[in-house]
Amino acid sequence: MNASPTALFVPHGAPTFALRPGAAGAALSTLAGTLPTPRAIIIISAHWDTAVPTVGFAGRPETIHDFWGFPDELYAIRYPATGCREAADEVVAAIAAAGLPVAKDAERGLDHGAWVPLRLMFPEAEVPVIPLSIQSRAGAEQAYRLGQALAPLAARGFLVIASGNVTHNLRDYQRAYQSGGQTPAYVREFSDWLAGRLAAHDIAALLDYRRQGPGAVQAHPSDEHLLPLYVALGAGGEQAQARRFHAGIDDYVIAMDAYSFLPQ
Repeated sequence: MNASPTALFVPHGAPTFALRPGAAGAALSTLAGTLPTPRAIIIISAHWDTAVPTVGFAGRPETIHDFWGFPDELYAIRYPATGCREAADEVVAAIAAAGLPVAKDAERGLDHGAWVPLRLMFPEAEVPVIPLSIQSRAGAEQAYRLGQALAPLAARGFLVIASGNVTHNLRDYQRAYQSGGQTPAYVREFSDWLAGRLAAHDIAALLDYRRQGPGAVQAHPSDEHLLPLYVALGAGGEQAQARRFHAGIDDYVIAMDAYSFLPQ
């Protein structure tokens, strides 16, 4: 029997991904259908950004519509997730045991970076969900350390799902949209470089992505949409095998690559 992944990195694209999931959405749904039911999901979204790692404790996390100017039907969507205080306490304890600061938030809901992929993967909302924030100013190394802190929780039935995008430059999206929809070369170059470094488990190069990755700074003018990948990488374990189970581009410039991290 093949091992199940202990961590995933999934795309959330634009909010309209919830309405038009396309090939990326199908890949997420298909993968979720192969997974054993987790005890709880730790969801890390690029859109919850705090000074220190913060764990959500809400019993019924609300569906946050953190976007403007989209179709009315998007705002009508609700993802009826439940939390789990016991599981959230274990996440807090694991982060603290790794020597990282950690805080609690009793009210935090699920932003679109969390509920859009969760709705595609677990449409019945049958698994408790524990939100966990990123720290965009702390960089890739800190995100990797945060993921490493979560790695022992896999043995207790937790699944880490980190949500972001492999490329994310909204200014280039506007340019591409206005000029006829050409995808800049860096989108594929950077996503393929990242795939190669992940396959080689080249942690040093990955942590230095802004200098070593082709087009890295253009792919990510700021870090926040790539940092969840590093959380998933760390949570996968020291020798986790990265598998890219979907590769594609939406909206001209948003690479929708998805990865599973499997124990060796």
